[in-house]
Amino acid sequence: MIDRRQFLTTSAATLAAPTLGRAATAQISQTIAGMDQLHSLQIQRGPDLIFAEAPRGPGLNRLANIKSCSKSVVALLLGAALDRGEVPSVTAPLKEVAPRLLPSNATDGVGDITLEDLVTLRAGLERTSGGNYGDWVSSRNWVADALSRPMVAEPGTRMLYSTGSTHVLGAALAEATGQSLLQQARERLGDPLGIEIPAWTRDPQGYFLGGNEMALRPTAMLKIATLLRDLGQYDGQQVISRQWIAASVRPYGQSPWSGLGYGYGWFLSPSGYVLGRGYGGQIIAAHFKRDLAIAITSDPTRPARSGGYFGDLMRLLDGPVLASV
Repeated sequence: MIDRRQFLTTSAATLAAPTLGRAATAQISQTIAGMDQLHSLQIQRGPDLIFAEAPRGPGLNRLANIKSCSKSVVALLLGAALDRGEVPSVTAPLKEVAPRLLPSNATDGVGDITLEDLVTLRAGLERTSGGNYGDWVSSRNWVADALSRPMVAEPGTRMLYSTGSTHVLGAALAEATGQSLLQQARERLGDPLGIEIPAWTRDPQGYFLGGNEMALRPTAMLKIATLLRDLGQYDGQQVISRQWIAASVRPYGQSPWSGLGYGYGWFLSPSGYVLGRGYGGQIIAAHFKRDLAIAITSDPTRPARSGGYFGDLMRLLDGPVLASV
């Protein structure tokens, strides 16, 4: 059994402090004031909300498109399905978990792709993200399109960032559980966390898009960050097993663009952050050793590349935020 104390080394005196000092607050406020893409930033340490500002955008209590942070939510739902015994293991192959998803023109070997290959973005199939995204979402069957693309790497080896992989995973979870991804998200995350999860984009077959376009309030994003930080526990309830969270934050691959490690749906930074990352600069993050949960929303219409705005966000997290706690 993983003990949360193994993740926390911050002193009791530090944890007891309910707010940031004035200098730290001023530094963070000044930094984000100059980041014209940033809409909101919330920082929670232990049980205390120590920073919450929305210098622009719709505010902290309006729905925001979390973009590819949706991939991290789908990863949590995979953990919930495993906890309930609805899928036999994370290494179970598609042909066992959801054989109905395999199209007649499936690429050789796709039936052997495992749930772990999908959640770690190591399915080996040609990517559906980036320049391929438009054609993919214009296809008549998103799952079949993803599973009929050529193999460009051995499954389970190279990280290939692809929303199609997470979409196939979400469809497989719908098949295995008998519940849509929306029903799972509402019952298994929304209800225990007390957050609203509206319906979002569905594919032509009715599967909710796994890996993009979910909308959450920034305050709800912070609750998910807290759930992650607290090893799957929220308000005294074990929502997702500790074992799943512990497995999720091990590196299974590495992003060729940011250099960040990648676990079960979460990016891993050298400084100790575990991050869900969405287009435009949407972030759901936890830092175990500093007992931090963080939510950031940004303009969803502008890119946030690792060498640009996302790099600025990481410098904010690694610099003023960590320096303040």
